[in-house]
Amino acid sequence: MVNAEAQARTVRRLVKGMPTSDGAGVKLTRVIGQPQLPDLDPFLMLDEFGTDKPEDYIAGFPDHPHRGFETVTYMLDGRMRHRDNHGNEGVLVPGSVQWMTAGRGLVHSEMPEQQEGRMRGFQLWLNLPARDKMTQPKSQEFGPERIPTATPAAGVRAKVIAGSVAGVVGPIAQPATDPTYLDLAIEPGATFSEPLPPDYAAFLYVYEGSISVGAGADPITVRAHELAVLDEGSAVRLAGVTTGADGKSARAILVAGRPLREPVAKYGPFVMNTRDELQQAFIDFQSGKF
Repeated sequence: MVNAEAQARTVRRLVKGMPTSDGAGVKLTRVIGQPQLPDLDPFLMLDEFGTDKPEDYIAGFPDHPHRGFETVTYMLDGRMRHRDNHGNEGVLVPGSVQWMTAGRGLVHSEMPEQQEGRMRGFQLWLNLPARDKMTQPKSQEFGPERIPTATPAAGVRAKVIAGSVAGVVGPIAQPATDPTYLDLAIEPGATFSEPLPPDYAAFLYVYEGSISVGAGADPITVRAHELAVLDEGSAVRLAGVTTGADGKSARAILVAGRPLREPVAKYGPFVMNTRDELQQAFIDFQSGKF
């Protein structure tokens, strides 16, 4: 917990996701990386996928390349097999995370490991600084048993994927962007307060229920499937909102990271710093150098 008088971040703007499809026709909602919010340095894209209709996800994401950034896939429901041309392979199950550093380039696929049932989760893209864009690709996978849970306050649970809460440290560290990535469950009326570096970019994406953001007399309520871009401040203060008689916890991801403040040249699966580097990425991929 932090002092309630600390400078709590307010909501700069609210953003709704845009329905789209990717891969071989997988239906999803693009929240970051669409016209309302093209990016939020160092975050390049946030997709939410969630459906119990197999036709919406069964075709998956066949082989495709990446260079120059990182992808974070967090599964809430369902099973997804990932495989790349550097020998990494595994199955993501509910509560698991894959943190992939594309670096100088790889080709990978993400395909459903199920024929029916619900598939739900998030994929986040994080930029890499210029010095790391051509680093060796790598993949880190963490099963649900390796994602620790903190209970920083009564009625609050935080799965700590990256960063730390109440002395609980997540398994993923990235010195360049120093990310925090939390999956929060906040009961109605419960309050969660946590310090954040004042100049870090931060957002809250609510995927179940509603959460109020800010301290004082005028907090902003963020509802399911809304993203709140947070203003600068030394802390975040969130509270669960009572929305009905069921008393269920609100659920959200809270993500923060150090901005890179570098030029961005991106097209499709490649994110570099200049147009020339982007063109070289296409040449390298087409000539089999990934």
